[in-house]
Amino acid sequence: MARLPRAPYETELLRLQGELVQMQEWVRTSGARLVVVFEGRDAAGKGGAIKRITEYLNPRICRIVALPAPSERERTQWYFQRYTEHLPAAGEIVLLDRSWYNRAGVERVMGFCTPDEYARFLRQCPVFEELLVEDGVLLRKYWFSVSDAEQERRFRGRMTDPMRQWKLSPMDLESITRWEDYSRAKDEMFAHTDTPVSPWYVVEAEDKRRARINMIAHLLGSVPWEPTKARKLKLPERPPQRGYERPPRERFHEVPDHAATLVG
Repeated sequence: MARLPRAPYETELLRLQGELVQMQEWVRTSGARLVVVFEGRDAAGKGGAIKRITEYLNPRICRIVALPAPSERERTQWYFQRYTEHLPAAGEIVLLDRSWYNRAGVERVMGFCTPDEYARFLRQCPVFEELLVEDGVLLRKYWFSVSDAEQERRFRGRMTDPMRQWKLSPMDLESITRWEDYSRAKDEMFAHTDTPVSPWYVVEAEDKRRARINMIAHLLGSVPWEPTKARKLKLPERPPQRGYERPPRERFHEVPDHAATLVG
C-alpha cells in the first residue's frame, strides 16, 4: 500500500484534530468517561498516534497514562488494581499507552508472570472490561499491527538517531528474537478478549501517517459525541492604571538572549 502523501495527511490530520477538540468539549460537558487503550508491537506507532491526538487537547481533561514496571507492593495487589486508580472521572479522557494487556504480552512472553497468573488474567479481563462498560465507561481498544521487516527498519532508525535512542529499550531489542512468541501471545489474547462488549480494533501501521488518520477517524466515529454550543468569550476592558511602577529589570535574573546569536 502506497504511503499517504504529506499534504493530504497534514490537511486531514488538522481537520480531525479540530473534531477531537469538539469531542473533548462534549466529554467535559456531558460527564462522559472515555478510555482508549493503545497496544501493539514495539515501534508500531502507538506513541506517534497518541502525540497527534493530544496535540491540541486540554491535559486537564485528556491524560496519558504510561505506567512503569510494578513495584514490589503492586505485585502483591490484584492485578487490575494499579490501573483502576487511573480510570477517568466524569468529563475526562484517559489514553493508556500500554495497559493491563502487559500481562498477556510482555509478561507472558518474558516469563514475568506465572502460568496461573496468566490464565487468571484471561478469565478476568473480559469480566473487568464488561464491568467498566456496564458502569458507563466508553472503552476503545486499538492494536497497532506492523510487519517484522518494518519493525526492524524502525529499530535501526532509532539506533542511529541520538534524538530517539531513548525509545529503544533492551526489551524492545529482545522482541526481535521473540517475534513468533509475541505473535502467538497476541493471537491467544485476542481469542479471549476480543468480545462483543469490548472488541479489539486493528490498525494497520506499516504507514504511520495512514495509521494515525485511520485510528483517529475511527475513534471519532465510534464515540457518540455531538458538537456543543461554543462558549461566548468576551475580553474585559483593562482598568486604568493606579500608579503601579515596574521595578528596574536589573533587579532580576534575566534569561540571556540566545536567540540573538542566531541572526547576523
